[in-house]
Amino acid sequence: MNFSIIRVARTILNVTDLDKSRAFYVDALGFIETERTDEHIYLRGLEEAHHHSLILQKAENPSVEAIGYKVEKEEDLNELEIFLKSKGMKMKWMEAGTQHALGRTLRVQDISGLPMEFFCKMDKAERLLQRFDLHRGSRVQRIDHVNCSVPNVQKAHDFYVKELGFVCSEDTIDEAGHLWATWLHRKQTVHDQAFMNGVGPKLHHIGFWLPDPLAIIHACDVLASLGYAQSIERGPGRHGLSNAFFLYLRDPDGHRIELYNGDYLTSDPDNEPIHWDLDDPRRQTFWGAKAPDSWFDEASVVLDIITREEVLLEDPILEKKKPEFMI
Repeated sequence: MNFSIIRVARTILNVTDLDKSRAFYVDALGFIETERTDEHIYLRGLEEAHHHSLILQKAENPSVEAIGYKVEKEEDLNELEIFLKSKGMKMKWMEAGTQHALGRTLRVQDISGLPMEFFCKMDKAERLLQRFDLHRGSRVQRIDHVNCSVPNVQKAHDFYVKELGFVCSEDTIDEAGHLWATWLHRKQTVHDQAFMNGVGPKLHHIGFWLPDPLAIIHACDVLASLGYAQSIERGPGRHGLSNAFFLYLRDPDGHRIELYNGDYLTSDPDNEPIHWDLDDPRRQTFWGAKAPDSWFDEASVVLDIITREEVLLEDPILEKKKPEFMI
């Protein structure tokens, strides 16, 4: 089947204190607050014309509720249900009206245990790209990608590429030919979804697109001036893999986000994946700086779509050689 999956479109993060989270995402980073309730804050970037791309949801413990993909038409949801059911995957329908601003949604525990969802319709919001008077903090533009730690990268890669129609732009392979990490896309950039070898399933980070590299530097200055210097975990820097400028941050609950700019177009169907050797240190940081241990060892737990309990973790099937295999 050829599903018309457009792009990664939203994530739902469970957070313990909405006010602290709002201060970080809105006051410091400049996300646009579309709406707030007693239990939720709905955020979007300046470029985005839909209601939200990030939900902060009040909870007792930090976790990830869902990673959402937008599809082209309602029929895609029906076809996905038939297909995923044939694979024996756990799923449930969330009918229109049960989630704020969203049409009916098919939520599924994917091949690695990640809580994924697919939807077609979301309420529209004003695109603020040229409301320069509202551009603050990092001037975040839009959601770009998610990156997940899974115990079997090859299995995740094969399912998303062979079954869901994703395309690989870059990957990391060792001398024995084992796949350690893969960058997959539906939209015409380097990735919507990355999978990397590690304890999982977990959400490693959400990537948000910024207008230019200077916005990353400015974000660091704003964060430091507001007392969030300790939230800067890694960077600024440039990845070898994807070529992008990056800055990794930890929010008040420890969720990791990446501020991201500068990757490349992947629209041509005859593009071949770029293969990186596991031993090439330029993959993770083109300039040579190494990531801290926390970047490799810590990530956000995900929830079961039915029970809402934390999904049990598995150790990776590949033994970690050294901490340069992820970016």
